[in-house]
Amino acid sequence: MKEGVRLTEGPIGKQLFWFALPLFGGSLIQQLYNTVDLIFVGQLLGSEASAAVGSGGLLVTFILGLFTGLGVGVGIAAGRAYGGEEEEELHRIVHTAGGITVLGGVVFTIVGWILTPWFLRMLNTPEDILEMSIVYLRIYFLSLLFIIAYNINSGILRALGDSRRPMLYQLAGGIANVFGDWFFLYVLKMGVEGAALATMLSQAIAAIVTTAHLCRMKGAGRLMLSKIRIYPRTCRQILAVGIPSAVQSMVMTLSNLIVQSRINILGVESIAAFTVYFKVENLVYLPILSFGQANASFASQNMGAGLLGRVKKGTWVSIAMGIAVTVAISASVLLNAEFVFGWFSTEEAVIHLGAQIVAITFPFYFLYVFLEVFAGTIRGAGHALETMLIVVFNLVVVRLGVLEAVMRIWRNVQGVALIYPVTWAATPLCLFLYYKKGRWCSRQKSV
Repeated sequence: MKEGVRLTEGPIGKQLFWFALPLFGGSLIQQLYNTVDLIFVGQLLGSEASAAVGSGGLLVTFILGLFTGLGVGVGIAAGRAYGGEEEEELHRIVHTAGGITVLGGVVFTIVGWILTPWFLRMLNTPEDILEMSIVYLRIYFLSLLFIIAYNINSGILRALGDSRRPMLYQLAGGIANVFGDWFFLYVLKMGVEGAALATMLSQAIAAIVTTAHLCRMKGAGRLMLSKIRIYPRTCRQILAVGIPSAVQSMVMTLSNLIVQSRINILGVESIAAFTVYFKVENLVYLPILSFGQANASFASQNMGAGLLGRVKKGTWVSIAMGIAVTVAISASVLLNAEFVFGWFSTEEAVIHLGAQIVAITFPFYFLYVFLEVFAGTIRGAGHALETMLIVVFNLVVVRLGVLEAVMRIWRNVQGVALIYPVTWAATPLCLFLYYKKGRWCSRQKSV
């Protein structure tokens, strides 16, 4: 195999750190251009347009969760084949992934276009913004082929040890998105369809450049468009990881909506405080997520190579680095909570409530490192179903049960905030117990 970065040899800590850094950069880029999107729509089109764009937010999140999950499945399968130097298997995975991209893009675009009005009515979209919402969401569905392509292509590149290029290609798409917002909304004076076209432009560029890169590669990881087809056994292997990852993401979205419904009964100031808190939370969440994703790619390659000892070392190195970064950021925010919340709000009550939420959650945020890293190791070994069951049970079933109990006796922002550290402790404990049992690595040879 002539192209790729081997995570199966060399200093573990150095490899994981430099692999995680672009993943963090990519997450930041996505957050930034999503924010710019909202600014353009809100400032140039007004509140009704913002509501129209946001009305299908749940559906959009579901769709992204599905295809991100498929990207994870492709990445894990490709990483194991690359680590094990199984060139023919890697060839089948890359071209099956291409087949899934084309088939999924066509089917979901057609279904989404036809059912958009029904989806929006099911979500109780107000009649005065329904037409705008339909226009926006239908154009968004036309972007699905590009969205799937970028997620799956990026999964392959990361599996081959390259996290830098997906970040750079996402940056190119982000710049195109900002330019598109300016051109369609400010220059051409278009409505919500302009915002949707800007999104399509950004996704198309990211998809095209990642596809072109795969086509230029040498070795078994090279994509040849004429050889795209779906190999049934390989497809099942991809879906065995991809579907549980997608289901986990979608169920978590529903859980968060239920939590939000409880927050909404606490009043406007509490809603605003949690809205700001979730933005502040990204300062510590995104680095943790990056370490978890890096560890999953690291584990998949090394499991493919049969280097179980290296996988276990990588797990604990990821945890150590993640805790160091998390404690540093959490402590900085805790010591300057009101100042940080002041970036997002000028209302004293909102800032004060936000600081109370942080005081309950951030001292325990390091627990989330264990959750992401253990989940990454187990998922990287191909056991995504077990990861999904553990995470969904704790972060959905247990979390909602704790929420209902707490809200009966502590009906304020502190009560809602308490559910997070409780479930952050329970989830990694269950993942650790499963990790220690060793079923996730029982078919691998040790070193």
